[in-house]
Amino acid sequence: MSPKSPAPADGVRLPIYFDNNATTPCDPKVVEAMLPWLFQNFGNPASRTHSFGWAANEAVELAREQVATLIGASPKEIVFTSGATESDNLAIKGVARHYARKGKHIITVATEHKAILDSCHALERDGWEVTYLGVNAEGLISLDELKAAFRDETVLVSVMYANNEIGVVQPIKAIGAMCKERGVLFHCDAVQALAYEKIDVRELNIDLLSISAHKMYGPKGIGALFVRRGRPRVRVQSMIDGGGHERGMRSGTLATHQIVGLGKAAELARLSIESGEVNKIRALRDRLWVGLQENLDELILNGSWEHRLANNLNVSFAYVEGEAMMMGIKQIACSSGSACTSASLEPSYVLRAMGVEVELAHTSIRFGFGRFNTEAEVDEALALIVEKVRFLREMSPLYEMVKEGIDLKSIQWEAH
Repeated sequence: MSPKSPAPADGVRLPIYFDNNATTPCDPKVVEAMLPWLFQNFGNPASRTHSFGWAANEAVELAREQVATLIGASPKEIVFTSGATESDNLAIKGVARHYARKGKHIITVATEHKAILDSCHALERDGWEVTYLGVNAEGLISLDELKAAFRDETVLVSVMYANNEIGVVQPIKAIGAMCKERGVLFHCDAVQALAYEKIDVRELNIDLLSISAHKMYGPKGIGALFVRRGRPRVRVQSMIDGGGHERGMRSGTLATHQIVGLGKAAELARLSIESGEVNKIRALRDRLWVGLQENLDELILNGSWEHRLANNLNVSFAYVEGEAMMMGIKQIACSSGSACTSASLEPSYVLRAMGVEVELAHTSIRFGFGRFNTEAEVDEALALIVEKVRFLREMSPLYEMVKEGIDLKSIQWEAH
């Protein structure tokens, strides 16, 4: 007899949004801050001859200060971009182009975001060498492997603060110290962590840091790159030619309303971290994980539990087909570990790099919790997930064989 399913909560609006690692809703305070800059205060920040431009420029500089304060930087070290993808491209390619005479070697990690990996692949086509560090079963790099990967011609190390799929936080402070000791620049994509972790670029010895508004309750289409101005100053070659905006590193008319939204989101993120709001989000994540463990077996947590963002839970439901699972819980907005391509269904490259078997990688689900989620939503989602997993497993001959004590790996399967 199967255990009793948890009771669904009353009054929960469907669908439930648990995909905050993909994007977050704009905080109402962010929207309120942005609205005046769409119509009443519409001036171009680069217009220095009238009050409309002066007001817009003041708003941009306030936002620059808000973003800088969030990460312990100086406002002059913040370069506004269209988002983290552009920031990653500017950091990787901009550094590579400026420092090519020193060497043409970069170190990164096999589980980085595609914006990093594809930027590195582009450089490889131009003759650069890239070392892709592996990760262990928990998704963490080896500092010994990083140490061994350094060369005389290494100009940049790029390691993300926390992974977008499994939420695993890398040993950033140790990595920064190693890079500083060797005179190698250190870039960090901190997009997933900024709303949940206290980050100080000075303390962590980070030279370049990628920022995105829409992962911390701000608008889409706006981000920033921290570029250190200390001694020696970090140099980045621009990828966009034009009017020389952003001190020549990123030309293009500044989107005042979006920049204001990014600044307000950064301010709210700082206050949220200082107030301990992250503990509420962690409690929601833990509530779902504990509930799943109490009601289901054959669950696999993907990624380190100890070194993990407070809002991330990535779980594989063994003996459940991933796409069927996603259809079964379509009232919950979350992400599958599989990505549909035009020709095939490929498992997550992050999970595969960790050594997760293809079958389990296909059954993984990422739940991302956020500022506006509630306990009632967690309980409603838990009841639905448990119901659907049990239903799908009842149709799985493999699950039945495992419950009968049969070792599936010992079976010789025959093709017909």
